[in-house]
Amino acid sequence: MTDHDPREVFLAEANELLDRLETTLLDLGDRPGDSALVDTAFRALHTIKGSGAMFGFDRVAAFTHDFETAFDLVRRGEVPISADLVNISLSAKDYIRTLIEDPDSTAPVIGEAILAELERLVGRAQAQPAAQPGPGAPDPEIPDAGTAGWRIGIAFAPEVLRNGTNPLALLDELRELGACTVVPRLGDLPALAALEPESLALGWDVTLRGSATREAIEDVFLFVRDDMVLTLTPLDDVAPAPDAPVPVPRQAVPAPVAEPVAPVLVQVPVQVPAPVPVQVPAPVPARPSARPPATPAEAERRGPARGTEPRVASTMRVEAERLDELLDRVGELVIAQARLSQLAGHHADAGLQTIAEEIERLSAQLRDTTMSIRMVPIGALFGRFRRLVHDLSGDLGKPVTFVTEGEETELDKTVIERLADPLVHLIRNAIDHGIEDPARRGASGKDATGRISLAAEHVGAQVHVTVRDDGAGLDVARIRAKAEERGLVAPGTPLTDQQVYQFLFAPGFSTAQQISALSGRGVGMDVVKKTIEALRGSIDITTEPGAGTAIVLRLPLTLAIIEGLLIRVGDGRYVLPLAAVEECVELPEGGRSERGRDFLDIRGDLVPFLRLRSLFAATGEPDPYQKVIVVSVGETRFGLVADQILGNHQTVIKSLSKLHADVTTFSGATILGDGTAALIIDPAQLMAGGQIGAAPDGLREYREVA
Repeated sequence: MTDHDPREVFLAEANELLDRLETTLLDLGDRPGDSALVDTAFRALHTIKGSGAMFGFDRVAAFTHDFETAFDLVRRGEVPISADLVNISLSAKDYIRTLIEDPDSTAPVIGEAILAELERLVGRAQAQPAAQPGPGAPDPEIPDAGTAGWRIGIAFAPEVLRNGTNPLALLDELRELGACTVVPRLGDLPALAALEPESLALGWDVTLRGSATREAIEDVFLFVRDDMVLTLTPLDDVAPAPDAPVPVPRQAVPAPVAEPVAPVLVQVPVQVPAPVPVQVPAPVPARPSARPPATPAEAERRGPARGTEPRVASTMRVEAERLDELLDRVGELVIAQARLSQLAGHHADAGLQTIAEEIERLSAQLRDTTMSIRMVPIGALFGRFRRLVHDLSGDLGKPVTFVTEGEETELDKTVIERLADPLVHLIRNAIDHGIEDPARRGASGKDATGRISLAAEHVGAQVHVTVRDDGAGLDVARIRAKAEERGLVAPGTPLTDQQVYQFLFAPGFSTAQQISALSGRGVGMDVVKKTIEALRGSIDITTEPGAGTAIVLRLPLTLAIIEGLLIRVGDGRYVLPLAAVEECVELPEGGRSERGRDFLDIRGDLVPFLRLRSLFAATGEPDPYQKVIVVSVGETRFGLVADQILGNHQTVIKSLSKLHADVTTFSGATILGDGTAALIIDPAQLMAGGQIGAAPDGLREYREVA
């Protein structure tokens, strides 16, 4: 398929409509009396049906038509919203998505079963015995003789043709509502030389006879109401005008004119009793001429003015691969800019330095703009889990309220894409293991309905995503007993609660009593840990017995370009993520405590530190005045000793090769201005690897040992 394949556009729009439909249906489960939600769901179905038929998805159009027909009874207030109706509607939505994405693997019997259940729930009129009309009541199949119909005024904006609207198809839909006569408005028709093929200059006056309701007529123009002026007047209230326009026949009729000009052809797809010639006004001269101000009635007939056309939407679809390619080019530009700045610093040419500074400023702005394009509100991800909670709540028999906060928080699109699976596992575990069943919650004085909250917030250059439940909390003794049973820790080994919690992320670890369809095999939390670590993030767990558990995922804003602190250790240069750096201090003499662990007294707080020269086996003599860079990982602070701090550095992250997959100390590499490579240190991995020792209890003990 080409980049501009219309079917691809349909697939993208259909996915958006299905996501909107799912959200609307879930909202209807909470607010069944909200008629606006019902209208939103109906519009989504109507659009999917029409677009599916247009692009050749006939099975989609046919199924959605039946779905829409059943849901129309809800829209008209004949069938109330119920939990069962919401559930079967969600299943119908899933079936539509499958028909679009993989139609060959979808059995028609599934759709038939869904429609049968829909029909049973809504009690369609044809499945019930029809009520017999009483004496003197009009036949429901025959329009009431007293119902005259409607006078309809239609005036589209000139750009509707460019937007893909087909006015003739809409007139055909009107004809399906009853016998109608259509008369074009030719007063604003320009001369042939001034005619713009893509601009609509016609309006229509329609006389529709029969029992069609106002709502049925408005539904015909449901998706173009913002680009038109529609007037509806009952025929009973309209006196026939003596000079009313003559109906236009379906056939094209050349207009008789007083002077030799090209014939004007009018073709409207309607049926009228007999062809009658129409008188066409003289064409407007091509030269500009003064026109008297239009009366309100004329303004309505002409439709929206050309000078006040609605603004075109300011967004556009761009393939994700193009954004990735753009980011790669910006990364190369940042590297080239660093080289230019380094060269300019070695020359006394003021002009060269000025250009280097200007390019540095522009590249920084381009970098920030490119990164902002890739940022996506995390609410797009949060919305997916409402369905997950809804289904799990029903399957487990645990009523659960799902609450989200911070949906406007933005993250790099790559981070959001890779974050979906970890959050699925965390939410499933929270409902299956964390939330108690209603009987246990009632016995402990809790509300029978559990609560799962999913929140996101910016904290510095990180985003914290928190999954919190109000369940029973983690059982430390049970987790430890399971770890000892599996040989993960020797019995009696002193461990903090946080260390015990880490066993939850061990492959195959599970405290479930029995294996179920949801959990018990221990294949969930290890996936969470591996994914978050691959994103250069970390996980914190806090729990309170009887009150619930909170799991915090600490994630970087982006995985592509970061601000870094460039340091030197021996002859090598390394980069520390600037977001993790708190402060830099000079390393004092001494300060070594017991058992070979190093600690620094910073304003009364003990901060353990690690000598990078020893860790990296650097050669040569250390600098006499070494520096300590204090970094933070979660709630933990520790220092890293380097020989020299070289300054800030815009770091374009390059992944390490597969040969270095087991090197966890570094999260990647970058290219410096002189063309050499520098490794990017991952502070979280240094702490997780046990390189940082725990401080002794209390400052007094430290001073006594020192």
